[in-house]
Amino acid sequence: MSQALIDETDLLILRQLIQDSTLSHKEIGRTVHMTGQAVGARIRRMRELGVITGYSVGWNPEKLGLHVHALITVFLNSGGAHRTFLQFVEAEEEIEEAYRVSGEGCYWMRARTQSPQRLNELLDRLLKYGNYKVSLDIGRIK
Repeated sequence: MSQALIDETDLLILRQLIQDSTLSHKEIGRTVHMTGQAVGARIRRMRELGVITGYSVGWNPEKLGLHVHALITVFLNSGGAHRTFLQFVEAEEEIEEAYRVSGEGCYWMRARTQSPQRLNELLDRLLKYGNYKVSLDIGRIK
């Protein structure tokens, strides 16, 4: 996709959606000096181009009792463990995100659990696939 397909107005619309995806087309239009219908057409075009791939919700995990936020670097035991490890990741609800990474480790994961005990149980299940390094969130900056 060429950057030329997206202009400055598209970027303004996109920035507003990233900040608050619940804004109406009309509300966005007031900011970018367009009609709601024109904004809607631009949003549809950005979806068709793959610039916008979906929408998400900001949420507060602590309000749901998820008080432990762990960032886990995984070091797999062997090259053959990747497939079964990926199945493990898919099956574990407490693993929020997972990335295959270069550099230190094989995978990086974000997990949220209700308690340190639940995190320990998750880490015990993870040991089947390899070792890990855990960092705990002590405060979000951005």
